[in-house]
This record gives sequence, C-alpha cells and structure tokens, in this order.
Amino acid sequence: MQMQLPIFPQSTKLINSSVGFFEKDDFVYYLHNGSPIYCHERNDLNSYRYITANLVVTKLCSPSEIAKALGVSNRNIQRYAKTLREKGTDWFFQREEKRGDAHKLTTEMLEEAQKLINKFYSVVDVARLLGVTEGALRYHIKKGNIKKKWKL
Repeated sequence: MQMQLPIFPQSTKLINSSVGFFEKDDFVYYLHNGSPIYCHERNDLNSYRYITANLVVTKLCSPSEIAKALGVSNRNIQRYAKTLREKGTDWFFQREEKRGDAHKLTTEMLEEAQKLINKFYSVVDVARLLGVTEGALRYHIKKGNIKKKWKL
C-alpha cells in the first residue's frame, strides 16, 4: 500500500508562527524559530508519530495546526499525543506489531476448532464452545486454516 499522507514539502512550511518543517534528501526536519529540533526519515512512521505527539505535548503546536499543515487527520494527531502522555516514548519504538494477527484464535484454538469440526460440530457450536465469534471461525474456514468435513 502506498502512503499518501502526510505530505512533506521541499521548502519550509510553517505549522504555526514558530514551528515549521521541510524535507531534504529523504529526511524530514522540524524547526523551532529556525533551528532544527527533530529529524526523521521520510518513511519512518513511528518517529513521525512520536515527533508530532511531542510537538503537541510540549505545547509547541496544537493538533489542529499540525493536522492542517501535514494534511492528516486531527484525530490521529490527538491520539498520538494521548498515547505519548499515557504510554511514554518507548511505546512508539518498542511495541509489537499486532495488525493482521487474530488475537482470539491462537494456534492451539485453531487445532481445537479443527478437532470439533472433525466431530461434526456446527460452526456456531464450535464458536460458542471456544468463546469466539462465528465470523472468526468462518474467516479461518474460508482461508483454509480449518477444513470443514461433510457428512455423507
């Protein structure tokens, strides 16, 4: 997937009267009264999120000023700032990537689901017994992680 936003200009763009940013050689530089204060690679999303959150937390910018200047959602900037306040700096750089993982259906649960399906339990019953949604099981059946047996 190609990232479209935020947009980093080649020349300095002001966020407010004292804070600006620009891109040079695939790095984005943030300036305060003309002096660089932060820098990150253009594609480093964790650093971008941390820096924008830090600008809000330190009250150098408001979330709406940053959102307008970068062309991103104001709500995302607010969420980054809240995360920095509540979880700290480490969260941005040392968290586990969990997108795409089925948090309810572990490998053991998939094996158990397969055993129950093999005993001709219905998908609804298996979901109820395992404490997961029917949709989650049907997703794994469709992907082929669980093979459905047919009665003859």
